[in-house]
Amino acid sequence: MKRDVHELSQHLMNKEYDSLSSQQQHVIRHISRREHISKEVHKEHEEHLTFGQRTADRVASFGGSWPFIIIFFAVMAVWIVLNSYVLIEWDKKHIFDPYPYILLNLVLSMMAGIQAPIIMMSQNRQAQRDRLDANHDYEVNLKAELEIMALHEKMDKLREHQWEELIMMQKEQIRMLTLLVEDLKVIKQEREKH
Repeated sequence: MKRDVHELSQHLMNKEYDSLSSQQQHVIRHISRREHISKEVHKEHEEHLTFGQRTADRVASFGGSWPFIIIFFAVMAVWIVLNSYVLIEWDKKHIFDPYPYILLNLVLSMMAGIQAPIIMMSQNRQAQRDRLDANHDYEVNLKAELEIMALHEKMDKLREHQWEELIMMQKEQIRMLTLLVEDLKVIKQEREKH
């Protein structure tokens, strides 16, 4: 049963359709067409990501993981061991980054300088995904709430209808019992006469 969106908005939301927010109008349209409103928000969002955005997400994901931290410390340890012990013992003239490891500090600073904006881009996209999730959750919850209200209304109408039928049946039974009692009185009176 398709219902007009204006009638539904007035009935379910007690507001005019044009005064509803775009999300509420979206929900009312789905209710009127009896369509599902839930969807895979993440899948739709990821389909529209560019190569750079996907790469930034992967870099941010890897940069915040235990494998990255372990590799990071391993590379630093190898760098320090190579420059402090191996190369000193092997050839003191060819040490490429002697203590206090200025080249290592430069590499680490450059890595942090590049990694920070990439992580921020990824966090911004995550915040956008979270907003999409929240909006979608709101729409699904609103539709569910409105559908439940409509079901309650239908149940109340059914209950009222059943009460009316029950009252009508009771009245009919009382009428029949009254007739029966009158017939019994007549029969009793006839027996008393004989």
